[in-house]
Amino acid sequence: MDDNVILRTEGLSKAYGNGPKKTIALDNVSLQIARRKLLAVHGPSGSGKTTLLFLLGGLDKPTSGRIYFEGIEVSIMSERRLSKLRRNSFGFVFQNYNLVDELTVLENVMLTMMFEGKPDAERKDRAEELLRRVGITGKERRRPSQLSAGEQQRVAVARAVANRPELVLMDEPTGNLDQENSQQLMRLVADMVQGEGATCVIATHNLDIVSEAPSKIFLKSGRIVSD
Repeated sequence: MDDNVILRTEGLSKAYGNGPKKTIALDNVSLQIARRKLLAVHGPSGSGKTTLLFLLGGLDKPTSGRIYFEGIEVSIMSERRLSKLRRNSFGFVFQNYNLVDELTVLENVMLTMMFEGKPDAERKDRAEELLRRVGITGKERRRPSQLSAGEQQRVAVARAVANRPELVLMDEPTGNLDQENSQQLMRLVADMVQGEGATCVIATHNLDIVSEAPSKIFLKSGRIVSD
């Protein structure tokens, strides 16, 4: 195993439905993701970007093929082991943020650390530090719905790295943001994700992100057509 590779796939495929209604979302994708690097996955809508991210993060099971994280096959893990892996090693940033509006911004970031068994004070300190770093100082007690789209996505980034994950997966993180907020968010991602020593995979159609990413692959109809 190459120590510089944190995650790899072999012949990864995902299909939905059967017979004439069968849809191939991902088709025989094999790739390697380097440790502590940023990989952009780009392509048109419906190309399989989100499907790939969900498979890599253990949020869905492949129809065929294999996924290895740190040399261990993820694609055959039980849901219990997958849940533990997602909690301890993965961070997620979704296009629609997936923040809990019944909780404050601070509580949203603290929530991801709840299962680590750390004292409340330690979790609170970590959450406040991350929110300062993403520029949400003074808004920790607000509900997510009281923030702008850009601010909510910043909170989502803070939440994603709260457990110091090895891998952060981001699905169209700038999809709901204007150009200025998109650029600010990606500078923040570079500073925070890489500063935390994580690997980051971003599914995006934003060509500015793609052009600046050190590694990139292009998906079309579920296949890698260039990298």
